[in-house]
This record gives sequence, C-alpha cells and structure tokens, in this order.
Amino acid sequence: MTEKKNSPVSFIRQNLVLVGIVALVVVTSIVQPKFLGATNLTNVMRQLWPLPFVALGMTFVIIGGFIDLSVVGIISLCSVITMYMINPLGQVGAMLLGILAGAVLGYLNGFILTTFGAQIQAEVLFITYGMSSIYMAVGLLFTNAETMRIERSLKPYGIFTELGSGTIFGIIPTVLVVFLALLVLMHLFHTRTLVGRSISLMGGNREAAFLSGFNVKNGMRLVYTISGIMSAMGAISLVARTTIASATIGVGYETTAILCVVVGGTTLKGGKGSVLRTMFGVVLITLLGNCMNMLNLSTYMQTVMRGAVLVVAIWLDNRREL
Repeated sequence: MTEKKNSPVSFIRQNLVLVGIVALVVVTSIVQPKFLGATNLTNVMRQLWPLPFVALGMTFVIIGGFIDLSVVGIISLCSVITMYMINPLGQVGAMLLGILAGAVLGYLNGFILTTFGAQIQAEVLFITYGMSSIYMAVGLLFTNAETMRIERSLKPYGIFTELGSGTIFGIIPTVLVVFLALLVLMHLFHTRTLVGRSISLMGGNREAAFLSGFNVKNGMRLVYTISGIMSAMGAISLVARTTIASATIGVGYETTAILCVVVGGTTLKGGKGSVLRTMFGVVLITLLGNCMNMLNLSTYMQTVMRGAVLVVAIWLDNRREL
C-alpha cells in the first residue's frame, strides 16, 4: 500500500528529528518544569559549543562519502595553539592563527588520504584516527601534558570574553549569531554552487563526479579542509567558554558530531545530506543531554542512551536506503 505524501505518517517519517525535539521538550517539561525555564535554556545555549561547528564540518565530510576522526586532535591542538599565541599575537591574532592551523591540519588529512589512495571507509577511519593521535601528541609536547589557562588580566574584556559569555540585546549569545551567519553561508555554498553540489555527487558516485569533470582528489582535500576550519572555530569557541585549553580537550566530540550528522538525516554512505538538518540533530542531542542531566541520570545511563540513539540513527539511515 502506497503511503500518501501528505499523510501524518509521511510527515513524521520525513521530519523525525523535529518530532523528536518536540516530544523530548514536552515530556521533559512535564517531568521537570524547570526544563523550559530561562535559566536552563540560557545554560543550554552556552554549553552548546563547540559541537555545532564540529558537526557542520563533519557534515561536508560525510556527504562527500568519508569520515573524520581527526577532529579530536584538531580541536585539541588548535585550542593549545590559540591559547599559546595570545600573549605574542593578541587575542584576534591568536584566533586567526588557530583557524589557519585548523585549515592546514584539515588539508594535510585530505592530502595524506589522497596520496595513500584511501577509498574505503575503513582506510579513512584508521588514517584519520592516526592523524588525530599525532595532533594530540604535538599538543602534549606544547603543554607538557598540562592544562593552559587564560591570564586573569585578559578575562574582564576582549574577544574571548565576548565569544564565551557575550550577548546581543542581553539575550542572544554572540557566538550563536556568528555561527548562524556561518551556517547560512555554508548552506548556500552547498546548495547554490557547483563545487558544493559536486561534493554531494562525489559522495554518491565518485566515478560520475570524475566523469562530470570534478577533481575528486581536490574535492576530498576540500571537505577535510572545511572540517579542519570548523574544528578550529569550535576549539576557539570552547576556549572562549571555558578559558582553558589542553591536548585532550577535544576527546569525545568526534562521535557526538557524527551522531548529530546522522540523526539530522545525512546518510553515512555519502551523497545525501543537509547542513541545516544537521543543526536539528545538534539541537536534539544537546537537549537530550540536558534532559538527562536534569533527571539526574548517571553517566553510565547517559552513555547507554547516546549509544542507543546512535544505533537507532544508523538503523534508520539503512532503512532510508532500502
């Protein structure tokens, strides 16, 4: 029996993330009324970072047909570089150098993958994992395995304070405005430019992308460069929020970012996906984490819940391909 496009079932299937967000908000607000309070929502918006940046970059990698586990190392090393260079370069200079470092590290990933001829996911998985380990090791050498902190003299003012705790009109976090502007630009790049559309073609059928005149190797380097830049921006937002940096500060964000991308509807097989839908995935996963904290669930149970969500998301991803 054919399912009608305008039926409630069809709407739910096409908008599972939105339905999940609404259901989570309704149920949690009933069980814990403070969930929708201004204090909690403000706290959620502040604790959101750096996940949106990392997930945005990961979306392009997965749409292109690849995976990137090196974001852990890039976030960690870029946080260290940014913090290390604040005194000699100033806050703006340190931020720009951090972003440049992210671009270089991301491009290096793509260059190594194309040089080695990595094509299947297992090869990409292990190579990017290895690169992440290298980046974290460099960070450990920089810091002597210690946590770095912003000097007290810099805390009362400056761009880090503005990104970490600044607001517009006293309500909207400054970093959220910066990210939304970037999100719109990246969405337009993906949907309105030839290169952006070719990334989707590359993820769906590399041979077709090659025959259409698209340089697949350059495309691979591009998506990893984008991921590196986004990871660096995520690192900066994290440093701004916490005022600390370390060679292990990025641990865990790679799996959470992949989870957000898949939950948002981007297929792990590549070729199909949307940066906007990924952000709905970010919202759902962030709200889920906040919900579990408010319900005082143990760390063990929270890990189980996130694992279950990932398994269900992959199952739904496979169902979409049938």
